[in-house]
Amino acid sequence: MTFLGIVKSRRSIRRYKPGPVPRELVEKCLEAARYSPSACNTQCFRFIIAEKAMKDRLASECLGEIPVPNRWVAQAPVIAVLAVRKNIVTHAVGGNIKGTRYDLLDAGIAGEHFVLQAAELGLGTCWLGWFRKGRVRKLLGIPGNWDIAAMITLGYADEEPGEIARNPMDVIREYRE
Repeated sequence: MTFLGIVKSRRSIRRYKPGPVPRELVEKCLEAARYSPSACNTQCFRFIIAEKAMKDRLASECLGEIPVPNRWVAQAPVIAVLAVRKNIVTHAVGGNIKGTRYDLLDAGIAGEHFVLQAAELGLGTCWLGWFRKGRVRKLLGIPGNWDIAAMITLGYADEEPGEIARNPMDVIREYRE
């Protein structure tokens, strides 16, 4: 499949088959993320891969009883926690000058490399932004100088999401000469 074909076919998956994801496929997703660009090439992000008991604890303790419960997350065989280092001087200085969170931009690019690689491998993913950061931090022992940017579920899809209706004009195009 072409790159654009992968981009067009990727969907957020919320129903997963119960089987595990082979470690080598998770490693390929991490390798794709490792090659993502980052400000000053700091690679300020880390993925923490939770499987089995730790994944179950993350799903129940960090996602289960919030205003928008994500109970379906427990079905996913893997949860990737995407953490970013907060105290990088170039990010802080540049961020203060430009008003941009470069650490989060870097993490977003790495996460998207991760999910697109997963799509190429026939795996489903879903980005999660609604979770209890404090509980995730405590459960995984993440130090205070790191932030949790997102979590991503990973597994074999047990659903066939339909086409996304997109109007070609949904993306605003401007060309200037």
